[in-house]
Amino acid sequence: MKTMLTFTSLAVVGMLAAAPARAQQTTNIVDTAVAAGSFTTLAKALTAADLVATLKGPGPFTVFAPTDEAFAKLPAGTLDNLLKPENKDKLRRILTYHVVAGEVRAADVVKLQSAKAVSGDAITVKVRDGKVHVDDANVTKTDIQASNGVIHVIDTVILPKGI
Repeated sequence: MKTMLTFTSLAVVGMLAAAPARAQQTTNIVDTAVAAGSFTTLAKALTAADLVATLKGPGPFTVFAPTDEAFAKLPAGTLDNLLKPENKDKLRRILTYHVVAGEVRAADVVKLQSAKAVSGDAITVKVRDGKVHVDDANVTKTDIQASNGVIHVIDTVILPKGI
């Protein structure tokens, strides 16, 4: 019994000592999104636009991340067209329109009327019926923490004016 108690105590001490290390090993925005499993189209687009290294960088960033279902709402052929090398600049502008410099948590997003995207465009932010909307997208999940920022999930791909 004494051996069992000692072993259990050591195991608990070992888990507690390792807990802070695990908490600090949060993955970056790209790896966090990929691990979630519902952002494969976003990951593919980030790769085509050469933005993966940027969003794996130090940040901090706030990303309004459209799900695979959000990309599926685009008109037929739109995504395939955007993924072509000759449309890389347009794709980069669209994707950077989903990114805000700095870490903006949900509690702060609800206080905004707009946010300046990395693309240079302004994203409209509204709260209606207790729900946050960025442009025409609904924010469906908030404050997914990454080592270099935060992700807010949206249900629609948002587009800067003129695209």
